[in-house]
Amino acid sequence: MPNQKCIIIAEAGVNHNGDINIAKKLIDAARYAGADYVKFQTFKADKLVSKEAQKADYQIKNTGGKIESQFEMLSRLELSVEDHYELIDYCKDQDIKFFSTAFDLESLEFLNTIGLPIFKVPSGEITNLPYLKKMAGFGKPIILSTGMSYLSEVGEALDVLLNVGLKKSDIIILHCNTEYPTPMEDVNLNAMETIAKEFDVAVGYSDHTEGIDVAIAAVAKGAVCIEKHFTLDRNMEGPDHKASLEPNELEQLVKSIRNIEKALGDGIKKPSKSETKNIKIARKSIFIARDLPINHKLTEADLTMMRPGNGISPMELNNIIGRTLATDVKMYEMLNIKHLI
Repeated sequence: MPNQKCIIIAEAGVNHNGDINIAKKLIDAARYAGADYVKFQTFKADKLVSKEAQKADYQIKNTGGKIESQFEMLSRLELSVEDHYELIDYCKDQDIKFFSTAFDLESLEFLNTIGLPIFKVPSGEITNLPYLKKMAGFGKPIILSTGMSYLSEVGEALDVLLNVGLKKSDIIILHCNTEYPTPMEDVNLNAMETIAKEFDVAVGYSDHTEGIDVAIAAVAKGAVCIEKHFTLDRNMEGPDHKASLEPNELEQLVKSIRNIEKALGDGIKKPSKSETKNIKIARKSIFIARDLPINHKLTEADLTMMRPGNGISPMELNNIIGRTLATDVKMYEMLNIKHLI
């Protein structure tokens, strides 16, 4: 799994609205923004939900209050096998990595068959033991999303993956909140650090807040993976559009994350290459505060600290006080070691 930079997953999800052409436009937008992956969702509605399962409140709100079951909504949003192959080829042409989340065992098997190199556990499957075991059995890196979870449930899911044979180095755990959009007071970004400390594992953040602020903050707090929904237009009808970024915002998110990565640095406190030239300009040296004669014994009142900083450092003041002048000196003359006996 990459560890040189934060993995940025542009989550197209079901924002294609079941239209392959919209899906391709989403790929274009993700590539242009500079994301590492563009991620879709792979599922069979009849394997995912019962026909009686109702939509979540946010799904009802974001689909215009349409009265329908989850099954009816998701049936419109399925990508066919042929769609997957077409989108994979299109991603290759656009030089962006294809990714998808499976929501049932059959879809998991399909994604493995087509050679998906990395898998994602969506928040709703974190307690699905057969799903976790099957995914871990592929022996490929896994991103584990943890929305709606207690820390103990995160640990249980992690144990399943590890017991099947995965190494912690193959796993990234994403802190997440599954309300779309997530209220700021419910983000609890510090929980990401709690996960990292508790399980000694790489962490990231799956962001469903409005805007890009929280995702950027997550990178500053150590996230190695950011997942963010995006859409062509937030005004489109569908369950996830309202909590998604538009293309220009996705582009800004990627730029901001890359800037934050540069700004984090190596953690060693030292003058940077760019600021070294300013040391002599911004720091001060010891200067003479008034005209003084030869053989004068210096006191603190005889001295003042002024720029530039290419003389004797003020940190040497205690070593200068009490020294005797070897020559006459003028007011505001920079003190030099040759002035001293």
